[in-house]
Formats: sequence, structure tokens, C-alpha cells
Amino acid sequence: MEQFTRADSEQGLTPEEIRAALLRSLEGRTVTKALIIPPDFTRFHSNAGFITNVYYHELIRRGAEVDILPALGTHVPVTEEQAAAMFGDIPYERFIPHDWRRDVIRLGEVPASYLEEITGGLWHDPVSVEINRRVMDESYDLILSVGQVVPHEVIGMSNHAKNLFVGVGGSDMINKSHMVGAVYGMERMMGRDHTPVRKIFDYGMEHFLKDRPIEFVLTVTTAPGGDIRTHGLFIGDTRRVLEEAVALSQEKNIDFVETGIKKCVVYLDPSEFKTTWLGNKAVYRTRMAIADGGELIVLAPGVHRFGEDLEVDRLIRKYGYKGRLHTLEEFEKPENQDLRDNMGAAAHLIHGSSDGRFTITYAVRDISGEEIEGVGFQAADYDETVKKYDPAKLRYGYNTLPGGEEIYFIPNPALGLWINRERF
Repeated sequence: MEQFTRADSEQGLTPEEIRAALLRSLEGRTVTKALIIPPDFTRFHSNAGFITNVYYHELIRRGAEVDILPALGTHVPVTEEQAAAMFGDIPYERFIPHDWRRDVIRLGEVPASYLEEITGGLWHDPVSVEINRRVMDESYDLILSVGQVVPHEVIGMSNHAKNLFVGVGGSDMINKSHMVGAVYGMERMMGRDHTPVRKIFDYGMEHFLKDRPIEFVLTVTTAPGGDIRTHGLFIGDTRRVLEEAVALSQEKNIDFVETGIKKCVVYLDPSEFKTTWLGNKAVYRTRMAIADGGELIVLAPGVHRFGEDLEVDRLIRKYGYKGRLHTLEEFEKPENQDLRDNMGAAAHLIHGSSDGRFTITYAVRDISGEEIEGVGFQAADYDETVKKYDPAKLRYGYNTLPGGEEIYFIPNPALGLWINRERF
């Protein structure tokens, strides 16, 4: 049964309202064993931590066994400290790390003919549909896929089936879906439903998971000043749950500026962003708002390497964020098998470049300027840069500095999408 709960005020739903909606979603169910699939710590502001905690304790109270499988994709496993901060008092041993290379089973494939159709002939290969084996384990009589719908660079709008096929999916789906999005063009997709990548996941749901007891629990949130506000909670097993959440997220998470931003300053919370793999949301989410010849300054005090794992870190260092055409040229060279074997990394390199349209400066503490410049960015010292652009003193949106310089400040790029209205 579908259940849509929207906040009456900009302060969002109260914890009591959220809890009541979650308990209603369990009414009439007999659950002996449940699997909860929430996002990892990189989606801290989704409010999925609180939701997972409520479900866990209520299901345990009813006598069910509960496992938690964070939707890591290719991210590093959730640490005990992160689990406590995000999910509260759930015992850490209940969290199962997803191994996207070895812990999946193959369900089938999305055929090449369908990929050609939905991409307008830009992609010609099939995509293997793999998923963590626990999703197909018949002993689970309830699977709760929890997460946030928000504009996304790969798929257009995040979550729903993406939480399954990428979050706890296998390498072929992760790599090819990212590459399909990069080849099709993120600016044709961001902030929109029914993109080619979304259609891949819809196909997978319809053909391979429609008989599994999966319930989606989707939030739409903002977090001004770090305070999570849940504007909507959408629960059910249909695609309409996604569509209702998308409509609200387009209202709450897309910010239009009236003209291109000449200088944009983005702050990356060090507890959330430790790599450019994640930190490049500063690039993805602002690129549609920055003017030609503009400048993006990324304040990244916690970023200490490029990739989430050592192999991806190596690929970023080798090939760099040097533009779509450059990456595709390297991708096609026979000697660069390592890049073709990791299409997700190739797509990330495309997404993380401005294609020379604006400059990107990373202000960091723990990576050398030479390393930053080696991957195609400009480099700056964090402690020196924040003397001029202090995130504690800047307010969200346009700021005029003491010397008269105008900048646009974003305190967390993960929570929205910024678009120049003149070009949309």
C-alpha cells in the first residue's frame, strides 16, 4: 500500500510524524526476517539513519530477525563510528558490508537493443544485472530499501531501484550505468526522471525483482545549517512512490539562479567528504549554474586522496579530470584496458571535469599541490583560502566580500542542484 506523507511547514516532518508513518507501513504485516538497505554515511542528511533505527527496533520488538546492508556501491564500508553517528544504537554487528566484486549473483541482462533504443544509438552493449545475494534470499519476507531522492549526476534523480542495482549491485551494472550516463550527457539528465539510466533500473525491477518483497521508503530532505528537514516521506512498492518523491525533490532541491555564477565557493564537510570521488559533487551539482569562464573553488579540508579505493585512486592519478573527449579517447586506446575494466571510474573522470568551460580549484590540507594539479585541477592551500572565504562567515547564496567581490556560496553540494535559468 502506498503512503505519501508531506510536511505542512518548511521545518519538515517531526520525528513523531515520521515514526507514525513508518509504523503504519508495517500494519498488517507478519515479518520473521527483514533486510534493511539504507544509504551509507555519504547520505547522512537523507534522514535514513533515523528511519532505519525506527524500523530496526520496531521489527525486533515484534520478534523479527533484522539484517542491515548499507548501499555502498563502490564506497568503503561504514565504520563503527559512522554507524553510531548516523544510525544510533543499532549494534554494529548487524551491519553487513556489501562486496560489489564478489558478493553478487547474476539475474540476467538488459539487452543491447534496449540500450540502443533508450540512448538514441549512443550505447550498443548489454548490461548484466547483478545484485547482492541477500536480496534474493527467500528467508527474508520483508526488504526495506531506504533512501533519499535528490538530483543526481548519473541517473537524473537518485534512489528507488538505483539503491538496489548500484547500491548493492555488481560491477557490470555499476560501471556501465555510470558510463551510459556520461556518454549520454549529465546535463541532459540531472534533475529529471525517465532518463536512459533510470530506464535501465526500471527494466531490472520489472524483469527481475518484481516478485521480491521490496518496500521503498524514500525521503526528500534539505539541511540548512546541517539541520535535517524531511519535507516528504514516500513508502510503497510501486514506481509512483519514486514519481511523487521526484516531484517534491524538484521543488525543494533544485535552485535556479537568474544568470551564470562567475565565482562559486563550495564547502565540503570533512566528516562526509574525504575523497574527490565524493567531493566532486561540488562540480556535478554546480556545473549547470556556473558561467563560461567562471571559477569554482572547492573548500575541502577532509579530502586526503582521490579514489574511494586504491585502484580507482590510481586510475584518477593516471588519467586525470581532463574532459569528456580526452577521457573517451583514452578509453578507446587498446593499451588502456585498465580504464575499460572500470567504466565507473571513466565516467567519474568525465563528470569531474568542466571540459575547460570554467576553472576548478581544490583547496586542501592533505594532498600536495603537485598532485592536485596532476589530475587536472588548480590547487590552493585550505588554511590560506579560508582566510578570504570563511565558511563560518558566509551565508548560503550570494555574498559580497569586504573588498567588493561577489561570490555564490554553497555549504553542502550533496543536497541540491544549481541551474542557470537562462540555459535550462
